[in-house]
Amino acid sequence: MTDTPLSSSDADADPNADARAEDSSGLDDSVHEERLWRDNGWTARIIKNEDDEGWAVEMIKDGEAEPALVGPWTMGRNKKDPKPLDVSAFNTLVKTASEVLRRHEQQLRAQLHKAVRVPSADGNDELDITLDIVPDEDEPYALLSALDPFGEQLAQVQVALNFKLNKASAAAWVENGFRRPN
Repeated sequence: MTDTPLSSSDADADPNADARAEDSSGLDDSVHEERLWRDNGWTARIIKNEDDEGWAVEMIKDGEAEPALVGPWTMGRNKKDPKPLDVSAFNTLVKTASEVLRRHEQQLRAQLHKAVRVPSADGNDELDITLDIVPDEDEPYALLSALDPFGEQLAQVQVALNFKLNKASAAAWVENGFRRPN
């Protein structure tokens, strides 16, 4: 499909002519073109695949510099040009890219947060002991915290980034009266 200017009679027959005119006037941030689709905080752009002779699509969340998702894109019927974007494909891409970001955030959270459950010093309750890494650009550090069964913080100390949290180290910290581990 090629982009050709519409004559006034073609514009009357084209139900999308008004939407394209609004897009080009800058009044609406949405763009719905064959190779570029911008809507609902996301941009899908069909690009030439640098690895082979095919096409790829990149999904970029508004405000982000890097794409959240880059993947292969289907060839059109002429086996030369890419298949045009449409609302269904765009919505599927948004869902997939959102899931990629969600999984990335979960993985990052798992790397920065560890937790174990150990008995309290008196043995009557179980305590949640957490280790949270604070990725400060200048001076990253880790916080070791003890929480009672109701989620109330009992103690918190700053520890070395290489502190290894496991049941044994958590139990030793509790037994030692929550003093900073060496």
